[in-house]
Amino acid sequence: MSDGNATSGYDVSKDPIFQPLHFKSGLQVKNRLFRSNISGRFDNFDGSGNYVRLNWEESFAKGGVGCIISSFTPVHVEGRIMVNYAMIDSDDKIPFWRAIGERVHKHDCKFIMQLSHSGRQRDDGGIENRYRKALSSTSQTDYFHGILCRAMSKTEIRGVIDHFAEGARRAKEAGLDGVELHGANGYLITQFLSSGINDRTDEYGGSLENRARFVLEIIDAIRQKVGNFHLQLKISAEDWNDALYPWYKRGNTLEDSIQVCKWAVEHGVDALHISSGSLFPHPRNPAGDFPVREATVNYDGMLASGVRTRFNYAVFKHWLLGPFFRWWWNHRRGIPYNEIIKGISLKDATAIKKAMPENIPVLVTGGFQDASVIRAALNEHRVDGVSMARTLVANRDLPHIFASGKDVAEKPCTYCNKCLLNDIKHPLGCYDVTRFNDDYEAMVEEVNSVYKPYPAQY
Repeated sequence: MSDGNATSGYDVSKDPIFQPLHFKSGLQVKNRLFRSNISGRFDNFDGSGNYVRLNWEESFAKGGVGCIISSFTPVHVEGRIMVNYAMIDSDDKIPFWRAIGERVHKHDCKFIMQLSHSGRQRDDGGIENRYRKALSSTSQTDYFHGILCRAMSKTEIRGVIDHFAEGARRAKEAGLDGVELHGANGYLITQFLSSGINDRTDEYGGSLENRARFVLEIIDAIRQKVGNFHLQLKISAEDWNDALYPWYKRGNTLEDSIQVCKWAVEHGVDALHISSGSLFPHPRNPAGDFPVREATVNYDGMLASGVRTRFNYAVFKHWLLGPFFRWWWNHRRGIPYNEIIKGISLKDATAIKKAMPENIPVLVTGGFQDASVIRAALNEHRVDGVSMARTLVANRDLPHIFASGKDVAEKPCTYCNKCLLNDIKHPLGCYDVTRFNDDYEAMVEEVNSVYKPYPAQY
């Protein structure tokens, strides 16, 4: 089926991809395809949303996914990764998110808000954060960008826990279908969970139980605030904290994450969403190439963010070091490039699912875009659903393509990750010009399509 042609005798009604998924919270999703958290700098500087995000989210709902997980949504201005991302830090944001839900619901698609806090992984926190260090579990900078941070006090920890709970309340009042805690990929919750990052000596550091205390207290606070409202946790199954620099601690193992997931279920989460890596970007997330050329053009927008950014930029621009870094990035992924599409975190997600109660669905992300791969994972009960980001940016209508009986899109995502590096400065979209028959103008038109229609009313 890899040629993309329809399967002989295909019956969509019997395809496990298009069977509804039920959660114990009462949420029901029409199929097993989720849009994972991804977005560009589409919103206003103050964290209020605008019509572009309305168009963006609705485009995926039209494409046929069963549920959209929002992009990184900061619960406080101190926790944003980048300016021009819509936040959920105050009640005046509720009407906008209500409009998002209404747009998405028109297409029989659910919408889950991802509640997030950057911690030390703050690429561009804006003028509000220019002169203050990022909050974290530690005072050690991240090892990629070198963003300055400081260990949170217990009072600050309690404050951030409350921010998460209030964010969940606002999502519920906006009529959305649930919330997801971003506990993966190096953001604040990961910074507490990871043995490769958390160096605290109080009750929030040391043992796994102590390192998990922060996220479990967030879960408890959300449950107290919103009751039986859908709540899921995204977690990195393995940190691979030593991916770029082998002399660093590796961080949490799969066994560690299985235990954290068990505790999270006991405290009331309704589902789990499995990813990988203790920072973002990471060789295993998003799995694929490191586009050095795009880095030399766009990474200068990060120069003021950390103490290692100028060194990185010099490496990317160097005629020899740049290609070497690209080779090293791909080498340290640990799997051959041509196996990426098979779901890089599927093996870990399978282990987590086996360890969870039957009524706790497990979702997994990581390069999915072949119906046969997704179908096999579902048929073998390895996971209950998959989430996709870049592959849907490349082909919004991928669910409809699957429903027609085809295995892959005519022009699939190439995992070049040019979208990732362009997003620092430019609208998020597919920047692989080869997918547009080397027509640069056509590529730009597609990237800018999210700005139409204008204006949208809400």
